[in-house]
Amino acid sequence: MRYTGPRNRIARQLGIDLGLKTPGTKSHARLLKRLNIPPGQHGIKGRRKLSERALQLREKQKLRFMFGVSETQLKKYFKKASQKKGNTGLFLCQFLERRLDNVVYRLGFAPTRAAARQLISHKHIKVNDKILNIPSYLVKVNDIITFADEKITEVLEIKQSLENKDLIIPCWLKREGKVGKIVGEPSSDLIEKQVHLRLVIEYYSR
Repeated sequence: MRYTGPRNRIARQLGIDLGLKTPGTKSHARLLKRLNIPPGQHGIKGRRKLSERALQLREKQKLRFMFGVSETQLKKYFKKASQKKGNTGLFLCQFLERRLDNVVYRLGFAPTRAAARQLISHKHIKVNDKILNIPSYLVKVNDIITFADEKITEVLEIKQSLENKDLIIPCWLKREGKVGKIVGEPSSDLIEKQVHLRLVIEYYSR
């Protein structure tokens, strides 16, 4: 099942901002302030040295919670990636990055992946001029991503996300106004800045 519990708690547990909270909100500010303090009564004092297995699990959990996928989904992506010849870590990243909810988030159409998932589920997003309500849909090169109705762009969170001048759009995506396009294959660069992929591969390869 997909995790639906307290998002700040899981981010503090893993010691990293997973992009689960909208930037600029009070909740996100509280997270950044206490990010290095583990949840629970004992805080840092209660943290033990992690075993190799625990480190692998930790990195796997980072990847899973970052993209908001279930354990079953992540296992499926790993299995498909491991069956391809080449870099398993890169292929795993490409499957995750090509998810429609992630693309909508990366394009700045929504402030978080959870918000992007909600937009898609409520039929507010089009792919190649066709409404899709499947967040896990894997986009392809030359796919065009747009809003199904311009009215949704007037919602405050969406409007602020679209106007975010600090947003850095990956080179495999292109956005002009409220229209996004897939112009290449995703790399693993953005994910590797936050997750140790080798440990994730080792976790599933046991």
